[in-house]
This record gives sequence, structure tokens and C-alpha cells, in this order.
Amino acid sequence: MAVSPEKPPLKVLLCSPRGFCAGVVRAIESVERALAIYGAPVYVRHEIVHNRYVVDELRAKGAIFVEELDEIPDNGAPVIFSAHGVPRAVPEAAAQRNLFALDATCPLVTKVHREADIHHRRGREIVLIGHAGHPEVIGTMGQLPAGSITLVEDMEGADRFTPRDAGNLAYVTQTTLSVEDTAAIVARLKQRFPAIVGPHKEDICYATTNRQEAVKRVAPDVDAMIVVGSPNSSNSQRLKEVAERAGCPHAVLVQRAADIDWKAFGSIARLGITAGASAPEVLVDDVIEALRRIGPVAVSVLPGREENIEFRLPAELAAS
Repeated sequence: MAVSPEKPPLKVLLCSPRGFCAGVVRAIESVERALAIYGAPVYVRHEIVHNRYVVDELRAKGAIFVEELDEIPDNGAPVIFSAHGVPRAVPEAAAQRNLFALDATCPLVTKVHREADIHHRRGREIVLIGHAGHPEVIGTMGQLPAGSITLVEDMEGADRFTPRDAGNLAYVTQTTLSVEDTAAIVARLKQRFPAIVGPHKEDICYATTNRQEAVKRVAPDVDAMIVVGSPNSSNSQRLKEVAERAGCPHAVLVQRAADIDWKAFGSIARLGITAGASAPEVLVDDVIEALRRIGPVAVSVLPGREENIEFRLPAELAAS
């Protein structure tokens, strides 16, 4: 990236809000609190949140990350379920083994699980709008018997979907989707199936919505956008897509400053920076410091929607 002391400072626009959401804070604090109370090791099924830096930090403190319960020995150590949620069979299997399980599922994901369960008990066939293979989708679909939920990923899937009873349908969504893409899919489903029932309050979480809105405001006014986040983070991937759709000529998703190919940016005057909901602010600071090593930088934090939401820790940790 061509930035030199002879040129005016590079204008950096920091999106707000950015970075950690309440569900991510709760999940990370759950692991840290369990380590403080019970000591190492504490086992975590799947990455607690989708961020390598966070996972490495917790691993250094004594957390052991596994993908399946059969990797956990019967030593009485706590096992924590990640913020993305798990299929119902996982806590059932943990109970059968008498594992000390702690649920760090984001309460907004739990909300979707409860909605799906209510629809199922009312006899409705359920459509889940989401991305195949994502842990949150696996967890939501795993709340109910096989065949109860049909996954729809895009407009083509919405067109292909053939229900058993068009008059007895409901939909829920993954919490970290593109707001615009999801609205289009929902509109198509409602067009095809006017009786379909949706959630009382949108399933896409406040943090996903707020971060996408912030990117939309900034993207048309910058020459490039950096999204700090992990490639397996759904909400971070969506931020990159939103920036591109909103008119940003060049948007990249990076895990940390060391991963950035500055030459690919060319000569720019204005740069936007944001971070996914599972990316800590220290990684944003590292990007800004890297820019300052290249040349002068003028950083502005743009105003955005304030977030004051806090979630309580799991009862077993909050009471200790």
C-alpha cells in the first residue's frame, strides 16, 4: 500500500460498533471463570468462539479444545459447550457419562432453539435459513428429530423447497446471517407460502445487524475495508460481503495484521476497519499499529448504535 510521509495522513475510519458482542463475552468469561474456580484443565467442545487468537489465549490458560465428547477423559473436569450451541444429543450424552457440563450457548441462539421446539410441538414443519455445516445450524437442527427441519441456504433453496403441508409451516434463522439476504429469502418463502409463521422478533442477532449497518454507512466513503475476523466466522464473512455490496472497491477479511498484503491495497486515501463479533479489539489495534509503521495515519471512530446488552454467566459459574 503506497503511503509515505510526503502524502497526507491515511484517513482510517473505525466502524462502531465492532468486535465482541454480549454472547461472545459471556462465552469467553465462562471458560475463564471455570478455570479460576475449578483449575485446569477445562474442556471446551468446539472453539468457544470462532477466533484463533481467543482460542490460543484460553488454551494457554489451561483450556483444552475438543470436537467430540469421547475425547474427554472421565476425570471430573468441566466441559463447556461453545457459544454456537450444540445438538440436543450432546448434553444428553454428557449426562449419561456424568460429565460436569456447562452451557455457554449464546442466549440468542437458545432463543432460536426454543422457537423451533415450540413450532415442532405445534405440529409445524420448520424451515431453517442458514449455512450448511456451521456449528449453529448443526446445533439448531439437532434440537429436533431428523426431518423436522429443512435447511434453506439461498433463494434457489427457497424456490426448491417443497413442504408436506404448505398451510402448516414456520421458519427460523441462523443468528449471524446477512440481513439483506435473509430478508429476500423470507420474502420469497412468504410469497410462496403466505401462511408461514416467523419469529416474534427477528432471529438475526442485534450484534450482527448493528455491525452490518455500521459497515454500510462507511463502505461507500472509503477506498478499502479491512474486516478483522476468522475465516470460519459467519458474521465476519458477512461483513466483508456487506462492504462489497455497499460500494467498497476492495474488502478483505484477515485474522490479524500480519496476514495483510498491504501491496494489494494500492494507493488509497481512506480505509475503513471493522471487526467481527468474535474478534477482540487488540487485533484492531494491531492493524492500526501496522499502518503507523508504514506512514502517518489519522484515525476517526465513527458514531454508531450503542450496545449495553449483558448476559448472565451459566448459573453454576455465576453462583460460585
